[in-house]
Amino acid sequence: MWGVLRQKVCAGGLPGMYIRPAVAAFRNYSSSAKQMMVREALNSALDEEMSADHRVFLMGEEVGEYQGAYKISKGLLEKYGPERVLDTPITEAGFTGIGVGAAYYGLRPVVEFMTFNFSMQAIDHIINSAAKSNYMSAGQISVPIVFRGPNGAAAGVGAQHSQCYAAWYGSCPGLKVLSPYSSEDARGLLKAAIRDPDPVVFLENELLYGESFPVSDEVLDSSFCLPIGKAKIEREGKDVTITAYSKMVGFALKAAEMLSKEGISAEVINLRSIRPLDRSTINASVRKTNRLVTVEEGFPQHGVGAEICTSVIEESFGYLDAPVERIAGADVPMPYAANLERMAVPQVEDIVRAAKRACYRSVPMAATA
Repeated sequence: MWGVLRQKVCAGGLPGMYIRPAVAAFRNYSSSAKQMMVREALNSALDEEMSADHRVFLMGEEVGEYQGAYKISKGLLEKYGPERVLDTPITEAGFTGIGVGAAYYGLRPVVEFMTFNFSMQAIDHIINSAAKSNYMSAGQISVPIVFRGPNGAAAGVGAQHSQCYAAWYGSCPGLKVLSPYSSEDARGLLKAAIRDPDPVVFLENELLYGESFPVSDEVLDSSFCLPIGKAKIEREGKDVTITAYSKMVGFALKAAEMLSKEGISAEVINLRSIRPLDRSTINASVRKTNRLVTVEEGFPQHGVGAEICTSVIEESFGYLDAPVERIAGADVPMPYAANLERMAVPQVEDIVRAAKRACYRSVPMAATA
């Protein structure tokens, strides 16, 4: 496997590259939206980036012959061949290290983990080999690699397969950490991750793969790309800010709809990027609404929500009219029983109650204790 990668780079220099056309400012797109599943958005982004740049290749368990555990790589082996769609043994530490080495040589690997829980087997390469090399080499070594796969809770898969790694990897300098929600997010952010010169951790969600979202012709254009580090305001509001990422964005939007029926206008921010975090968008929203609710599936201690709360306390404390509310997963390993599993992850009702507390529309938790 390594011999194939080395030949690609060393035989006559780097392979030729197709230069992507810049997005024309005057290009006209149809306003009518089409529907696209998140699975299809990821597949099309991989396909287009592999077609545009011969240095891009995909590797991981069952990405080739089986077309991916979740069919994200469907059709890619047939189109690009086994030299660029590589099935690996069940050895995350091994193939992640090969991927990082290939990135050192100038290729652009996309390493798929069947679940990000398995990235624990390869965390030494992700952190020590990939994230730190640019800094430790004084900029001489670039590591353009993407680590992607499903992250967080699914359904009935137990504690070992249900962790959210956003806060884990989001705390590490040298990494960029992205977490898409919609098909637009998945397509635009994966393209940005593959083109980026630094290592990117790309956290998908298994339960979102089959979800369909409207996409415009602009999103479907091969030159479409979203900026890393920029959040999206999914719904504007004036009474309370709700931040979320990945699957929790959908929950936050449902909560905002329920709150609107009670006269509470909630602004929902889709973070998209965990590191770098779009602090300016978050703080600008809080300065408008004067209230904040953070939502995440991960553990509460040292979480993404905690970092957001700290940012708001440091930069916008004087604008707050209520204590910040944090909604997170329970501080326990994920239970296997379905009824306990539901209690361990945030629900729409939890977000609604938190927003109402922030707006002083309900009895505070302390008063009910």
